[in-house]
Amino acid sequence: MSDEVKTPSEEWQERAEHAEAALAALQAEAKAKLIRAELKAEAVRAGMIDLDGLKLLDLSQVAVAENGDIIEPDRLFNRLKRTKPWLFGGGVSSSAAAHAPRPEAPRQRQASELSHEEWLAARAALIKRR
Repeated sequence: MSDEVKTPSEEWQERAEHAEAALAALQAEAKAKLIRAELKAEAVRAGMIDLDGLKLLDLSQVAVAENGDIIEPDRLFNRLKRTKPWLFGGGVSSSAAAHAPRPEAPRQRQASELSHEEWLAARAALIKRR
């Protein structure tokens, strides 16, 4: 076996190649994370009720714009709605409060609304506090 001695320029070349490979791997990982995050947001907008259904998508068909947005997400999710409709609910409202019941302030009951037993219990509780 011969010991190969590298020149400084060869060492720098090797380091640069390793750095470029690491950078390419990080960029690919960041792009994949961006695609998953954008898909989750678009899935919620499309009315998907089980985000585990995103695992069924072929990510090679997902096109991403330079700004990170998914290109034509409606087409992608419409196809998934046709093939797997149980993953989607009835629709998504932009305002969740539109469907929530209005809160009512607690109202004290009047003595005239109480039964005789309830009135006696309330009276006894008031007398005990004093």
